[in-house]
Amino acid sequence: MEHPALAGRVAVVTGAAGGIGGAIARRFAAAGARVACIDLTAPEDSAATIRAAGGTALALAADVSREADTLAIARTVVAAWGGVQVLVNAAAPREPVGTVLDLAPADFAHVFAVQVTGAYLTSRALLPAMIAGGGGSIIHIASQLGRVGAPGRPAYCAAKGALIQLARAMALDHAAQGVRVNALSPGAVETDRLLARDGSLAAVRARNVPLHPIGRLGQPEEIAEAALFLAADTSSFMTGADLLVDGGYTAR
Repeated sequence: MEHPALAGRVAVVTGAAGGIGGAIARRFAAAGARVACIDLTAPEDSAATIRAAGGTALALAADVSREADTLAIARTVVAAWGGVQVLVNAAAPREPVGTVLDLAPADFAHVFAVQVTGAYLTSRALLPAMIAGGGGSIIHIASQLGRVGAPGRPAYCAAKGALIQLARAMALDHAAQGVRVNALSPGAVETDRLLARDGSLAAVRARNVPLHPIGRLGQPEEIAEAALFLAADTSSFMTGADLLVDGGYTAR
């Protein structure tokens, strides 16, 4: 029988109530990890699904833009399970669409506070335990729009580009401590975030499928498989990279 890829490891997934974050949490649990599911409201559904499948999970409420909350995550996870080997920063707010003339400064700042500062604070809180345990893997969920622009999305594009660069800098800083840091950049994935913007799955597909040469949108489970690759030893020679899973969006 094949040894589970994350057997014996502890993983923290922020944004675990969302489509991509939830799929990653479930996939990690299926691969043998104990998973702390983090979101603004404790993602009990994600944790319950993991437990129902025979896995081990915690559901914790935290605002990752607040240092006190991220430090509390670290204390709770280490107290429960002794350490942490994997961190996925997938928390992301639903940002308003518009040019920089349309976006209120508070809305622009909020996108960065959750996505970029949140990834920084959560990484900062968990890195000491990860290093003390011999290393691990940190994954920032970015986007293909961290590499290319999109109209009406300046805050999102800028934040995702910052996450890619944050991963590169952190990879250099912590390689000698056994910590790998990578970004994972999905294309458009069929989640509630897209439905909230376009109103229906048909509208989501009509707007987005033509932008993806592969001829369809991604599924959360496909992004979860890529995250598992980055978390597991199969990617042990990979750090400072941005793994594109974008259906050919950036190949055009």
